[in-house]
Amino acid sequence: MRGENPARRVYMSIMLQDLETGQILGALFLVLIIIAMLLQMGGRNLHRSLQNASIWALIFVGAIAAAGLWEDISGDLVPRQASFASEGRVEVPRSFDGHYYLTLEINGNPVNFVVDTGATEIVLRKEDAALVGLDPNTLQYFGRANTANGEVRTALVRLDQVSVGGIGDRNVPAYVNDGDLFQSLLGMSYLSRWDTLQIEDNKLVLIRQ
Repeated sequence: MRGENPARRVYMSIMLQDLETGQILGALFLVLIIIAMLLQMGGRNLHRSLQNASIWALIFVGAIAAAGLWEDISGDLVPRQASFASEGRVEVPRSFDGHYYLTLEINGNPVNFVVDTGATEIVLRKEDAALVGLDPNTLQYFGRANTANGEVRTALVRLDQVSVGGIGDRNVPAYVNDGDLFQSLLGMSYLSRWDTLQIEDNKLVLIRQ
């Protein structure tokens, strides 16, 4: 990173190395304790006890490795969006399943959407509608929409505030889906509010001047 202090970088590297060393020594210490306890048992069960100790040691080491790698793995499976408010720019990495997932703040609550350029409107599932302060049981489902599972009823609503990365809109129309919806859909009625919509380097880029 430009402008980063080299001394601080070296210090952080040493700290990480010490942390990793401490974790390894701690794991080995616990394994040795388990083996020592099993050796004290002695007798005919010694061989079986050592086998069990080996199995538990492998499980323990595997758990430590998984914990250390989880942050990297989860980052790949669910990549995080990035916002650059000063530039009016939002970047959404493509997920492992090929879709783009965008989290919007609706009436102050985070709602996860799958970006769907084939959808005309913002479509909320009932769980997300309730999250942002709407009561799905009192809505008027006068609309109709065709989906892969057949025709479903929809209700027109107005979202007081919708924002992402410090860029907001007010009084945004959306629809609540009365059927079973896996995830709320972010359609073109919202995407068209941005001046530029493009895909580059496996990222969906939204820009508003």
